[in-house]
Amino acid sequence: MEKLPKVALPIIIGAIILIIIIAKSAVTVDSGKAGVLYKTFGGGVVTDEPALGEGFHIVAPWNKVFIYEVRQQEIFEKMSALSSNGLDIKLDASIWFQPEYENLGKLHQEKSEMYKERILLPAVRSAARSVVGRYTPEQLYSSKRDAIQSEIFEETKNYVDDQYIQLIDILVRDVTLPPTIKDAIERKLKQEQESLEYEFRLVTAAKEAEKVIIEAQGKADANKILSASLTDKILQDKGIEATVKLSQSTNSKVIVIGSGDTGLPIILGNQ
Repeated sequence: MEKLPKVALPIIIGAIILIIIIAKSAVTVDSGKAGVLYKTFGGGVVTDEPALGEGFHIVAPWNKVFIYEVRQQEIFEKMSALSSNGLDIKLDASIWFQPEYENLGKLHQEKSEMYKERILLPAVRSAARSVVGRYTPEQLYSSKRDAIQSEIFEETKNYVDDQYIQLIDILVRDVTLPPTIKDAIERKLKQEQESLEYEFRLVTAAKEAEKVIIEAQGKADANKILSASLTDKILQDKGIEATVKLSQSTNSKVIVIGSGDTGLPIILGNQ
């Protein structure tokens, strides 16, 4: 009984040390993440091997693992820039990005875990200032929203292409102008809209007038042709036909005596 504690004690101590080593060596990488291995006695950051994927890993207790989010991420950024005429313009943008998985070790070694603050955001701000400076406030407010969004994306992409960052898209959610400038632009746009509406009404009225003139001219030409074709003989024949039809009517009593200058009967009365 006295020897048992002496035998068990080393076992217990060994078990405790083993548990500590396993606890220090075990690394679990969550979904959507990857681990960069740092070998304390083996050359530092591992850049020539793939990053540690999702799941459970055993590493030497004297090494470290730095965990990175490798899914698509989004940053909301508020920026200020000067327009082409020196006015302060504020932009609200969403930046979609993710680190390059195959270069995660190089990203950690050269840029660190703060690569967003050190590389990505400064690149976006620089691109925004450059692009906004090419346009007037009116262009930024109305017709060029899609253009500046595309240009900011392209310029930022040029900055980060060799920085182990995959830029997916940049969305300009809002462009804010100084209130006085915004009001002036809105008034101008309203006046332009009213002017276009007035011009449209003028064009419509002109077309309607042209239509009426064409119709009137057509009727006049038709009457002219008809008048030219109506000779005295034709009129006399038509008159005789009408008189015959009138005399045959059961609802009329006609007295015809003599003749007119045209040779037609003269109707003295009817009932």
